[in-house]
Amino acid sequence: MDRDLSIDASVLLPLGSASHQQCESCGAEWPELHAAPQCTTCGGLLVIRHAPPVNARGAQMSGAELQHAFAQHCCARPQGHASGVWRFEQVVMPTAGDAIVSWPEGNTALVHRNAIAQYVGVDSVWCKHEGMNPTGSFKDRGMTVGTTQAVRVGATAVACASTGNTSASLAAYAAQAGLPALVFVPAGQVALGKLTQTLAYGARTLLVRGDFDDCLRLVQESAQELGIYLLNSINPWRLEGQKTIVFELLQQLGWDAPEWIVLPAGNLGNTAAFGKALREAHALGLINRVPRIASVQAAGAAPFAHSFAGGFRTRTRVQADTLATAIRIGDPASHNRAVQAITFSNGVVLSVTDEDIVAAKRVIDAAGVGCEPASAASVAGARALVQRGVINSGDRVVAILTGHVLKDPGILVRMHQDAAFADAPANTPIEIDAKVGAVAQVLREHPSGFSSTTLS
Repeated sequence: MDRDLSIDASVLLPLGSASHQQCESCGAEWPELHAAPQCTTCGGLLVIRHAPPVNARGAQMSGAELQHAFAQHCCARPQGHASGVWRFEQVVMPTAGDAIVSWPEGNTALVHRNAIAQYVGVDSVWCKHEGMNPTGSFKDRGMTVGTTQAVRVGATAVACASTGNTSASLAAYAAQAGLPALVFVPAGQVALGKLTQTLAYGARTLLVRGDFDDCLRLVQESAQELGIYLLNSINPWRLEGQKTIVFELLQQLGWDAPEWIVLPAGNLGNTAAFGKALREAHALGLINRVPRIASVQAAGAAPFAHSFAGGFRTRTRVQADTLATAIRIGDPASHNRAVQAITFSNGVVLSVTDEDIVAAKRVIDAAGVGCEPASAASVAGARALVQRGVINSGDRVVAILTGHVLKDPGILVRMHQDAAFADAPANTPIEIDAKVGAVAQVLREHPSGFSSTTLS
């Protein structure tokens, strides 16, 4: 459904203004280099507000001028950024200058695979694969900006709570910035691929006896009392980086916005960031219609979906339980601003079962794309919305894949070797003797993918 909206300039500051931080709860304003991740007046979450970019005449850039500027900043161009985040510096952190800490990140693929489209039930389904970022998840987009801000404010150490991806990203970017890093992860609940990354990059890793929500509470208290710079998604600069997922996919589509953007939803930082990106893109004249956001949660960790079902009249909290560890969160920190994103975009929130997630992951993996379990929630959710008649057959859909297939190797072993997943096709390794005859026997007994000519 097209949504023709009047330009909402209220999301932008007056021309010539400096960027600043504003509390979403009490409206208090704080300077750009204010180091506290939350409002120190009321404890509310902060949002970054920028003045619109200006042209050589000092006038606000038109949408076409800004699109051209972004294109000129791309990759190999002399004035460009190798990073797909800092290409959009004018709407992310215009005053970053030489403080930028970048791998580089971004520039992730927007891919179409017939098998995935057929599974979803809509021809025009594109997957934006954020698992192609340096540490294997979308977190790198937010972390490059958050770490840059840590450098700008003179932080002496950084910290985060994590289900795995944030800790891996924080550890890598802190190492590049030369900052000590402290990460809090729930003991026994972090996928091996993510934990080993965190250790490899040198972060001090604390295994907390509790769940993610316990970790987040503890890191917030520790950051406040010990003076460590907090880099969870409650930090508003993290969202400035994560919103570039939307700017980049819109640029890849020639600024012709799709009808739907579907994404996995855990702590709701991306949902909030996507809403902010769409508000700003529309206000700046980059797009003339706003895609609908669909946030997809795992059924065992679906507090936001429960709240949506009740018209957002109450905020729901749950004890999270899902094999999709990246979204195993029962009390999402960005709830309120995610509500704004769903409301603004006329979006929807839904949950899918772990079985749905695994089924979608099998399709994504078998298409040669691959993703971690939580990523597959977007494809599973898109399929569910098609089946319910919410997404129409002619709609264009972008599904966000948030993490690399190797982020959770344990689930791959279970899917292809564990009897618990025996109800679906498995690609079980076959042990053989070192003889050609043994190879021929395997091909005769398991001919899938091989022609009769191959086997003769």
